[in-house]
Amino acid sequence: MFSFLEKYKKYIITGAVILLAVLALVTSGKKLNATFLEDIVGVVVTPFQDLTTGVGNWIDNTLTDKREQAEVLKENEKLKREMASLLEDNARLSLLDAENKKLSALLRIDQKYPQFDSFGVNIIAKNPGSWYDIFTLDKGKKDGVGANMVLAAPEGLVGKVLESGTTYAKGQSILDSRSSVPAKSLRTGDLGVVKGDYTLMNDGLCKMEYIDSEAEIMAGDEIVTSHLSDIYPPGLTIGKVKEVQSDPSGLTKYAIIEPAVDMKHLDTLLVIDKTKTKERKPVPVPTETADTGTENTENTENTDNAEDAENQRNTAPLADTSASPIQEENTREEDENS
Repeated sequence: MFSFLEKYKKYIITGAVILLAVLALVTSGKKLNATFLEDIVGVVVTPFQDLTTGVGNWIDNTLTDKREQAEVLKENEKLKREMASLLEDNARLSLLDAENKKLSALLRIDQKYPQFDSFGVNIIAKNPGSWYDIFTLDKGKKDGVGANMVLAAPEGLVGKVLESGTTYAKGQSILDSRSSVPAKSLRTGDLGVVKGDYTLMNDGLCKMEYIDSEAEIMAGDEIVTSHLSDIYPPGLTIGKVKEVQSDPSGLTKYAIIEPAVDMKHLDTLLVIDKTKTKERKPVPVPTETADTGTENTENTENTDNAEDAENQRNTAPLADTSASPIQEENTREEDENS
């Protein structure tokens, strides 16, 4: 019906105007009182005039409402598309912000060990299960990734590179039962070895063994990598002590460690290559003085100091080479990797 009214709107309005004009001419006049015939015509025509006026207004209002409704719907669809685009942009910016914070945290670890080469890698696969024990990295030998390189997250130590292919590498976390990391308590300095344990791994925990029976280590202590490792740099956070127990023999203790890193959610890691040191800028060679042609006195003093240091190293007594249990554990670990 609305389409019919829209189509013939002009004709209907034109006819109504003409009819009203004719009626106006018929009923017009200078007489103050209508005649009997005019009175009858007025009685008949007036309701019709009201009806036509009402129909015209209804048609106009209906068409206007339809047009405004269509515009509102169109504007609503436009706003929905804009809102969806803004939500998508917001989600993308949130991801970028989280990634930026993560990379900034990794950069702080890199700055903690400026003497070693480091670079980022991404985890692209992992073994079945809730926790990351063995996982695959997106870089390999061609990118400089090699076995026994250290893997770290913003919160601390993750593990090491287990093996390296041409374009990929396998990572091993400290939760893996084959993992072994020389460690110490940051508060007391008590030494031990953090190992993965198959039963503890199901709860995302690991164990610190070979702790001296008289050690003062306690729950809440922060555990970090010790200096007794050729693989891991010292001072890298491992986790916190959850509880301490004595071994059945009573000679040593062991501690349950809760890793600092969330081993359920890993993606971007930092690789630390302890075997390579960053290149240092060469020391500038002092120039000769123009008036005397002799070397700068400061250069002579530096040379003498370097010679004295070299002589001291040559004459220094040899350090005790007897291996501790922790060093032996580290040696066994390297033999297994080789």
